Amino acid sequence: MGYRSIVLVKQVPDTANISGQVMRPDGTVNRAKLPAVFNPEDKVALELALQTKDQYGGTVTAVTMGPPKASDLLRECLYMGADEVLLISDRKFAGADTLATSYVLAEAINKLGKYDIIFAGRQAIDGDTAQVGPQTAEKLGVPQITYAEKIVEIKKNKITVRRRIDGGFEELRSPLPVLITVIKDAAFPRTFRAKRVMAYKNARTLMELEKMTEANSLLYIDDLLQEYKSKNLYMPTFTVDDLDVDLTRIGLRGSPTKVHKVESVVLAGSEHEQFEPTKEGLNELIEKLMQDHIFG
Repeated sequence: MGYRSIVLVKQVPDTANISGQVMRPDGTVNRAKLPAVFNPEDKVALELALQTKDQYGGTVTAVTMGPPKASDLLRECLYMGADEVLLISDRKFAGADTLATSYVLAEAINKLGKYDIIFAGRQAIDGDTAQVGPQTAEKLGVPQITYAEKIVEIKKNKITVRRRIDGGFEELRSPLPVLITVIKDAAFPRTFRAKRVMAYKNARTLMELEKMTEANSLLYIDDLLQEYKSKNLYMPTFTVDDLDVDLTRIGLRGSPTKVHKVESVVLAGSEHEQFEPTKEGLNELIEKLMQDHIFG
């Protein structure tokens, strides 16, 4: 019994370090120039999926679309408790906006087979569009519930979800399958499980196994594949060749959204006060902070 959950996760650049120097002329981000992190709301979505599995049974599959380096993110998903992972990676997918991304995700999900719930973060910190989840639901032809903060109940193939709205919340009931986007306050992501880290730290994608054979002439890809699959350490990858996609709808070619300009905006106060680096100056600063109710 139980429910099959699919979680859409994304490895995003650390936007705290974004600058004009990491932007390409075509308006896309050169991700190699930035440290990559687990998109915060996607991590919460994974936690909510794992809680659903804990309560109702079933499986959790984490899916990400990105460069080969995104395999690091999938290992983190395994460390948290995901049963399966899938990497969607191909140079032809590069530069995709939300329209092209949701199209590829929907095609990949269809290929995965039957599912009950798709979880996704409300939005990613690198784009802040909040469009990929809803667009994916539309392409899959399934209901969607956005801004979810709690799974209230799953019963008789129907799910009740509490979602955040301005000034309060509302509860919605939907038939399964359904896609749910999750806000950051919905759950606190669990830490990595030590046993799972030890079990899956050597999990590898096909591209990573191929690199191993390139570095060691004594290794053969067919043997490695068989070995890693037998140990449940193989992380499958979907490329363009594995999906029945229209090439005009993927990557830059399938992305009508173009970034015209990127600016770094720094907010600063219009007024400032300077205090001398003396005992008297320090006392004056503390008194001022207490008057402004910053201290005390």
